[in-house]
Amino acid sequence: MTTFLPGARLGPYEIEAALGAGGMGIVYGARDTRLGRRVAIKLLPADMTGDAAAQRRFLQEARTASALDHPNICTIYEINETSEGLNYLVMAYYDGETLMSRLDRGPMSVEQSVDVIVQVLTGLARAHAVGIVHRDIKPANLMLTSDGTVKILDFGVAMLTSNNNSAETSEADVVGTVAYMSPEQATGYLP
Repeated sequence: MTTFLPGARLGPYEIEAALGAGGMGIVYGARDTRLGRRVAIKLLPADMTGDAAAQRRFLQEARTASALDHPNICTIYEINETSEGLNYLVMAYYDGETLMSRLDRGPMSVEQSVDVIVQVLTGLARAHAVGIVHRDIKPANLMLTSDGTVKILDFGVAMLTSNNNSAETSEADVVGTVAYMSPEQATGYLP
């Protein structure tokens, strides 16, 4: 697996630290040296670079999330490729923690929980309005920012429904995190 150490460069981005890893790559905190802002960079693992389906999902994540301009959805800045042919996605960096990290510290108050739920539903309503179904909503894909905003992350397995003109995914694809799947998603039936 290709990893980048602090100080490494990806084009105009200077890596600061690894933030986390998941099935579709490693996420790094970095600095955009042109604009002087922090960003998060998701790097598709080298072993997936030759996997056409993984590259398609990665590109779909970029297209899907970048088409959604909403306060509760992660902002995508660009998708690019390293000189070695590795794909990466550059997105806004959010100061805060995932809902998973927050819940690891203990339960939230009813008021906090309702606030998170309302913000997630507001973001999902926007996605659904333009024909995008996320399909992997879970605590690790929800960022709680330091200012109290909830950001929905990781549209890598999103499904584009019939009211969306793109056909990047199949409704029959069973994708997502099993522990968080609806019965319809787990059986591949999504009307």
